Amino acid sequence: MKSKKDTLPGCSLMIATYNWPEALDLCLMSVLNQQHLPNEIIIADDGSTNETKELVQRIARQTTVPIVHIWHPDEGFQLAAIRNKAIKAAKYDYLIQIDGDIILNEYFIHDHLNFAVPGTFLCGSRVSLSPQKSTRLLAQKEYRLKYTDLPFATIFNSFRSAVLRRLLADRYKKNKLHALRGCNMSFWRNDLLQINGYNQDITGWGSEDFELAMRLINNGIKKRFLKFGGVAYHIYHKENSKDKLQKNVQILEQTIKNKNTWINHGISSIDSQ
Repeated sequence: MKSKKDTLPGCSLMIATYNWPEALDLCLMSVLNQQHLPNEIIIADDGSTNETKELVQRIARQTTVPIVHIWHPDEGFQLAAIRNKAIKAAKYDYLIQIDGDIILNEYFIHDHLNFAVPGTFLCGSRVSLSPQKSTRLLAQKEYRLKYTDLPFATIFNSFRSAVLRRLLADRYKKNKLHALRGCNMSFWRNDLLQINGYNQDITGWGSEDFELAMRLINNGIKKRFLKFGGVAYHIYHKENSKDKLQKNVQILEQTIKNKNTWINHGISSIDSQ
């Protein structure tokens, strides 16, 4: 008889990064410490310098998990475009999406795959680390976090419970569709292809993840929340510029108003660029 682990879908872990190899190093170490390793790791690199490339090559020599480095030139904040290139390159049916400034609990991959159900996508939360804690972790190259390392206010978000996970999956923030974090999401790859992936008209920080989620929902894919599982810790950094946010919100509002499912400037446009 097959175990539950044997029946979990094959998965590509997509990690978005830009010019912060110190954080990406911790992220990748936490990935390689997973109880259930991804079938491949895809680095979605939005134009980093050679320092990131050298880090990825070094980590790739330390693991049997294939690591694919998808890179394009630095032309400003083009997260939607580099994620689309990573989605297109992915070889497995299920895609887990994080950012390179995230440290994963050792059961992160397992929790996502164990909750993967056709016709749904998953949104998880994150535990925000303080500037002081983040500085120490980066300096010490430490990626293993315990409850005792965290402020009391954040312990709730770092707690794992299979019972509570199942109870809240379809209840937690049920009517708050905007409640999601692009640094902790997962999807069936074919569902993303059906809506043409991320909207590359969205550049700069903001709204790309919510706009994608709305088109998935408009196309009949149900959002579920992965609470008390898929625990992820966010390394502190200064906020990105929000100079494009107003334009991005307008695109999002049109998607909501018109119930859009497909956008023209998405995965299908990659080869023509």
